[in-house]
Amino acid sequence: MARISMRSVTKYFDGGDTVANDAIDLEVDDGEFLVLLGPSGCGKTTALRLVAGLERPSEGEVYFGDRNVTDSSPSDRNVAMVFQNYALYPHMTVRENIEYPLKIRDVPPEERDERIAETTELLHIEDLVDKKPEELSGGQRQRTSLARAIVREPAVFLLDEPLSNLDAKLRMEMRTELKRLQEELDVTTVYVTHNQEEAMSMGDRIAVMNGGTIRQVAEPEELYTRPKTEWVARFIGSPPMNLVEGTRRNGTVELADGNSVPVDVDGDPGPVSLGVRPEDLSVTADSSDDGRAIRGTVTMVEPLGEFTIVTVDAGGSSIRAKVPTTAIERGDDVHVTFEANDAYLYDESGNLLGEHA
Repeated sequence: MARISMRSVTKYFDGGDTVANDAIDLEVDDGEFLVLLGPSGCGKTTALRLVAGLERPSEGEVYFGDRNVTDSSPSDRNVAMVFQNYALYPHMTVRENIEYPLKIRDVPPEERDERIAETTELLHIEDLVDKKPEELSGGQRQRTSLARAIVREPAVFLLDEPLSNLDAKLRMEMRTELKRLQEELDVTTVYVTHNQEEAMSMGDRIAVMNGGTIRQVAEPEELYTRPKTEWVARFIGSPPMNLVEGTRRNGTVELADGNSVPVDVDGDPGPVSLGVRPEDLSVTADSSDDGRAIRGTVTMVEPLGEFTIVTVDAGGSSIRAKVPTTAIERGDDVHVTFEANDAYLYDESGNLLGEHA
């Protein structure tokens, strides 16, 4: 295993015109499962390739433990990568694909046989060893790709969108399997994905990226319950956090169309955004007893089985509430209510001012 450190790592492309990673500082603990999460083009795959040694930083350094590996080749870093497209050799059997990295390292045949047997059993593919990739399902191909990486006994395990080609049911099964494998192997792992559900269910911590920078690093629960910026608040969650612009003055936030709610967060008067998660909102015909209510008109009702998404226009601001089955209909005038400890305030720059508005 190894602790990974990225120290002020910047990566330019196109002669410096494109900044893929901008002064990234990131620590991945020994044995940790860290997820790089962000939208397409945010720089997460480039960061992974910098850790792997497939790219060299334009600035900054990469360390494994106390060893500076910035100029080391991938083979000298003892990393194993698993890609989205499986990257299996089509002319080789499952066994031959798994065995290949051991053969090129001159691992003795008896040890190769032992490692292959252990790894295929671990991934439940021992009955597939004589098949070729074209005979396998997507899930079986991905397990073979994982086996080929694991059999090397790497210090660092790097996965780049490994489940994105699988259907929804198989992705869920493989998420559970990958997390089990990582815990059993206790290997330092960096996992790249744009899928929030994968990130939240698998990562010990999540580094949220956008525009080549890391916006926040936190455990999944903290990331969801305490997003430090408006951008993270809008990105995390489905539906994402509602953020309504307003002006704070005299202990209240004044919103558009005469809406006003009391706040308990100290600070100077000025522009703010009031944030509340959709599941922390109620939609009723009456206001709440403590006055934390926003008046508006229902513009859409989306029944989704176990819950309903109700969209309310409040003075030009669109607010989405995730509520139980409701009799509320489009066109109804309603109050969107919430508790003080479910709300957040963000300043004009989009930074968290405090909780419990």
